[in-house]
Amino acid sequence: MGLLVVLDEAVATLRAPLGEDDRAQGWTDDLRREVQAEISINRSVLRRHGMDMVRHLRPRFDEWMEHEGVQSGPLRDLVENVQRSLVKARAAA
Repeated sequence: MGLLVVLDEAVATLRAPLGEDDRAQGWTDDLRREVQAEISINRSVLRRHGMDMVRHLRPRFDEWMEHEGVQSGPLRDLVENVQRSLVKARAAA
């Protein structure tokens, strides 16, 4: 699966309202919107300026979620997958 597809899916998923399970795992509406916006910005940079720009992106979603106290769950897994995909693309660039 391509990096832009991973980013597209994450943005689409994070646009949806939080469920009770998500809230129980530490997600808030503000955090969801902020993470979605950051992923969307990364996606826009790559689309507008090309995939070589991935080397300039510094994803730190894991630290962000840890700081916010987000526990394991589907949304955290999704965001961690975004980070892994960005890091992998950076290494290949």
